[in-house]
Amino acid sequence: MQNTKAYIMLVCATLFWAGNFMVGKYAFLVEIPPLTLVFYRWLLVWIILLPFTFKEIIKYKNTILNNLPLLFFLGFTSVGLFNSFTYLSLIHTQVINASLFNTAIPAIIILLCFLFKVEQTNKYQILGLIISVCGILAIITRLKLDILFSLNFNKGDLIMIGGVITWGVYSTLLKKKKFTLPLLSLVHVICTFGLITVLPQFLYEYSNGELIKFDINLVYTLIFLALFPSIGSYYCWAGAVSIIGANRAGIFLSLIPLFSTIMAILFYNEQFKFFHLIGAILIILGLFLSNKEIKNA
Repeated sequence: MQNTKAYIMLVCATLFWAGNFMVGKYAFLVEIPPLTLVFYRWLLVWIILLPFTFKEIIKYKNTILNNLPLLFFLGFTSVGLFNSFTYLSLIHTQVINASLFNTAIPAIIILLCFLFKVEQTNKYQILGLIISVCGILAIITRLKLDILFSLNFNKGDLIMIGGVITWGVYSTLLKKKKFTLPLLSLVHVICTFGLITVLPQFLYEYSNGELIKFDINLVYTLIFLALFPSIGSYYCWAGAVSIIGANRAGIFLSLIPLFSTIMAILFYNEQFKFFHLIGAILIILGLFLSNKEIKNA
């Protein structure tokens, strides 16, 4: 029964995250500035969480103060950079491309953990990383060698790769966390530092005349982004991991591009092409290899 609950929570978490790509594309189509959207999204999250976390944050204030540098970089890489890269990429590339790149995040985490000496790697993880990178190359080159040799890549694809790397850095830093904070309080603190780093981006767009229009489109967009991909996904994901563990939960990340692709085809008439299929197969194969453990003889 507990496993069934975990699987439902994982499906919900990945469905909500897939919706983030859809709404990010929608925001571009209705001319909501991307960096301004990031700021208002997480400002709303911050306001919603405050009544639930205020007392806990005061209770754990010494833990927070003793770990300010790490908490700052967690906020900077996740809220400040990953979200900005994601929404900026969707101006220039398809939802399908952006979501498929996210499937490679586990491989990027393995590489960064190896480089920063956070965890040891095995031969399967290295092989999985190489295969996943080949999958990314298949998508950004569209299986055309002339694009690879001319380096004439889609701007949005490159921006999204930047996003994938920053989420990998965030996840790697999270593994270095030695202290304990209640989940919602941790999200709130990370959100706080993220807002500090997003503020200059927001002011940059504002100074360039990219003003947000306060209408019903913005209200629906912000409510969805705050409740579902932000709070809902974090809550469902953490709850499921506590029941079945991180490794088994990680496989469900492959549902994000599946859900995103289906919705992108239905709502935006995007096309799922052969290079998407090859890229997805390679990335997912790399993901499974990365999770394979070497058994002692």
